[in-house]
Amino acid sequence: MKNILFLCTGNSCRSVLAEAYLNHAAGKCEDGGWTAHSAGSDPTGKVHPMAIETLAALGIEAGYARSKSWDVFAGEAAPHMDVIVTVCDDAAGETCPIWPGHPSTLHWPFPDPAMFSGSDEETRAHFRDVFAMIKNQLDGFLAASAS
Repeated sequence: MKNILFLCTGNSCRSVLAEAYLNHAAGKCEDGGWTAHSAGSDPTGKVHPMAIETLAALGIEAGYARSKSWDVFAGEAAPHMDVIVTVCDDAAGETCPIWPGHPSTLHWPFPDPAMFSGSDEETRAHFRDVFAMIKNQLDGFLAASAS
């Protein structure tokens, strides 16, 4: 089993969406292969309710999701990370901890749905759009890692 860590600044939307989707999708793959985690450099301390709503509407379990610091994954007791993915430009530009084992690093910037301003329905649509971008990127990642 390989571990992947999605990093964002607040760990309230994009990184949580990526974590939940990859765990969901990997569970449906023949070999499984991946366990996803998420964290933030400056966590908000709560997952955005619209992120949970977006996942629930798609039948993706995310009740375990919580906003946490990347320090949780930098210590000796943390699981070994094979891949680290930053999903926002802020996190990509920050000085990250030294990850044990020198995992591969990727940068996949996505718009921050938490910063979107609009009606409830417009915000839901924006969360769905950002989720679709994340899903598309992760489906490609899973296909490439399986071959």
